[in-house]
Amino acid sequence: MTAEEAIAFVERHGVVLQSAKGPVPRLTEAILGEPVNGSWWSHARGHEIFAVLEAVADSPSVLTCRLVGDKVTLVHRRLWPALVRSAKRFPPARLTSIRQEHTPSGRHVNIETPFPKWVPEEIADQAKQLSEDDAWRTLGAWMDAS
Repeated sequence: MTAEEAIAFVERHGVVLQSAKGPVPRLTEAILGEPVNGSWWSHARGHEIFAVLEAVADSPSVLTCRLVGDKVTLVHRRLWPALVRSAKRFPPARLTSIRQEHTPSGRHVNIETPFPKWVPEEIADQAKQLSEDDAWRTLGAWMDAS
């Protein structure tokens, strides 16, 4: 799966987990086309998985946070207005944007931006147009399982 295909997967499903088990699809499994047993880091295609996950996380169309079960979650921009409108139903930490930066030494450092500082103005405006119930329904059935 290419990075573009992975971003399309996130767009199609709206909310996906990066690799953890939960009530929404897992991107690592979509990349491989099969379930991952154990850690994807130790998988023979681990470098490929990492490259695709990194490209998806770098996309301006994808929010990385800990929305579903406090696990790394990818949310497509098409659902951001509903997420913003439903924000009070979530612990604030679950809506914190997580971005990884590479240090000169090669380490990865998480850069966290609390909600609502990461929310673009046009998304906030769109959120105001939604009712809370419509926003909740838009996020999907996984909400009740989470």
